[in-house]
Amino acid sequence: MSSGRHPRLLARDAAALVVIDVQEGYRSVLYEYERVATAVTRLVRGAVVLGVPIVVTEQYPKGVGSTVAEIARHFPEGTRVIEKMSMSCCGAEAFVSALARLGRRQVFIAGIETHACVNQTAHDLLAQGYQVHVARDATSARRREDYEIGWQKMVQAGMVPATVESGLLELVRTAEASEFKAIQRVIK
Repeated sequence: MSSGRHPRLLARDAAALVVIDVQEGYRSVLYEYERVATAVTRLVRGAVVLGVPIVVTEQYPKGVGSTVAEIARHFPEGTRVIEKMSMSCCGAEAFVSALARLGRRQVFIAGIETHACVNQTAHDLLAQGYQVHVARDATSARRREDYEIGWQKMVQAGMVPATVESGLLELVRTAEASEFKAIQRVIK
């Protein structure tokens, strides 16, 4: 991470984006689905602009479907989706290995459901020594109460709260960055 910066700010060379289970089966049942889909799309687009690696998971895709097309179409070419059955992404060896191969210690999470897969993944990553940031506007659950309790549990565990815009602005750092104008277009 860059010297002179607070260690809890996201850094482009230390961060990875994890997109958890934004699948077709949740489209009609998720609390504020459109907000989440729009926010996750913005975050993925921004990560691509900034060269931040992306790890994507799907919970039991045979039953819940694939990642929604409006998000998946922005994944970099060759993005491998990791299928899982465990709530925590850390329960899938392919996820643990993919994240370890990146060699990044900051994880910026977006996805669903806040109280289940997002919450358990955040807790497990914290236990493994990762610094975990979660974009509040890019997470949800089927019920608002579950969304709220998941968020509270993660904050109390030491997760760093964020939004898509706050995270992308931390990653780009300065208006002098060559990608700044592109990031401005993403967050508008």
